[in-house]
Amino acid sequence: MTAHFSLSGQVAVITGGNSGIGLKTAERFIAAGASVIVADIAENLAIEQNDTLRSVPCDVRHEGDVINAMATAIEAFGQVDILVNNAGTFSGYENLQEKTADAFRNCFEVNVLGVANGMRAAAQVMRSGGSIVNTASAAGLIGVAGLGDYAASKHAVVGLTKSAALEFAAQNIRVNCVCPTTVNTPMAQAAGGEHLVDAERVLVPLGRICEPEEVAALIHFLASEDCRFINGQAIALDGGMSAGSSEQLFEKLTT
Repeated sequence: MTAHFSLSGQVAVITGGNSGIGLKTAERFIAAGASVIVADIAENLAIEQNDTLRSVPCDVRHEGDVINAMATAIEAFGQVDILVNNAGTFSGYENLQEKTADAFRNCFEVNVLGVANGMRAAAQVMRSGGSIVNTASAAGLIGVAGLGDYAASKHAVVGLTKSAALEFAAQNIRVNCVCPTTVNTPMAQAAGGEHLVDAERVLVPLGRICEPEEVAALIHFLASEDCRFINGQAIALDGGMSAGSSEQLFEKLTT
């Protein structure tokens, strides 16, 4: 019997695949039978290269780097079936009036242009039945004080995802995005954001922030052929936060 959510025979390119969500996704994909290209600006690969794993230097702001990542996948493994646009950045926690134009520009070049570059490059070489999964954020569905540039860029990722899903459907390529709350990665530990992390532990009914393995599991689900009718979706991974206000929240706010 065929294993559910198998990625056997599939080839995936993962941008930002050397740490955090991307690293856990790479590990999970390999365990599910996929061959993986880790495309990352980091020089040293966090997991050892082997017969099913290759790395390639990639700055997603540069279209040529992303095209080269696709070419590397084809040279190494013969095809591209999955793209995970995971590379991302943020500029820190500052109010809108304190944000600089450079901060906005950097967020949009990496988080938006990087995703667009990846999708364009993948659509040129991806086989019919392929899947693109973009890492957006819960901040792509709501506003977040102090993260205006980041939230705006992640809203754009959601819009790009939905637009690409419509355009690439003719090629039988699905496009979805994941929208997690704060994820337990080094970015979550950045100075100035402690109050936001503490607030999420109150606002999220499950009482904690998201783990990178949990995001990787959702990406795996969306990338698999088992889910080939899910398309154009921005899926919240928020421990129930978007469902509304819980009794526990009321108790915490009133005591």
